[in-house]
Amino acid sequence: MDFKVLVLQTDIVWENIEANLSNVERLISSTTDEFNVILLPEMFSTGFSSNAQALAEPISGRTIQKVKEWAARYDSLVIGSYIAEDGGLYYNRGFAIEPDGTAHYYDKCHLFIGWEKQFFTPGDKRLVFNYRGWNVSLCICYDLRFPVWTRNRNLEYDVLFCTTQWPVSRQNVLETLIAARAIENQAYAVASNRIGTDGNYIKYVGGSQAVDFRGRIVGRCTDSTEEAKVITLNKYALESNREKAPVWKDAEMFTLDK
Repeated sequence: MDFKVLVLQTDIVWENIEANLSNVERLISSTTDEFNVILLPEMFSTGFSSNAQALAEPISGRTIQKVKEWAARYDSLVIGSYIAEDGGLYYNRGFAIEPDGTAHYYDKCHLFIGWEKQFFTPGDKRLVFNYRGWNVSLCICYDLRFPVWTRNRNLEYDVLFCTTQWPVSRQNVLETLIAARAIENQAYAVASNRIGTDGNYIKYVGGSQAVDFRGRIVGRCTDSTEEAKVITLNKYALESNREKAPVWKDAEMFTLDK
């Protein structure tokens, strides 16, 4: 079965959860093509804010409840991240919610230089799970810079989804890293990035895209444009590549001190 991924490249209203949930719902509902995965930008409901105490939600909060509604309504896996509160601590928490309500969570491991480290707690566990015959992994923005963390040991995953807020000043870095992670891991890599200007006057142009195991772009959103784009990932092409060029077998084996 192919994966039909609806990549949402959105502008984000600064620290306004309801406005952002409404905008995402509008974009999803306006999509006429079929899809079975929805990928959202990092902190899609608030923007990349340090105002964790005011914005953080528990798993039972508005953002995750709305995501669960979308997953059920559209019979799709919904992936993204939000500002989470758990046990008095704050996390940049990734989620992957299945249509039946099954929930997978991943706390961002590599917190960005500066304020993210001051206000948020890092995670220390990777996420890999199976959904409709595909092995899925998730990383969040800055994680993409660290190949050991995302290493596809023994082909654990078929597709690496990355939810991001990556600024235009480093846009070439984002696009280079997406391709690098896909090639070295013999997997698809799909990233969703925001557009617009955030509350800290940082600008974003998007560049949301899917890259295959050879580093080729198989689908890309238009820069500086709010867009909901369906990109198809082909499982047969992936498996054929791994069979014909099993380079993954020559990778060093190691364990992570996490």
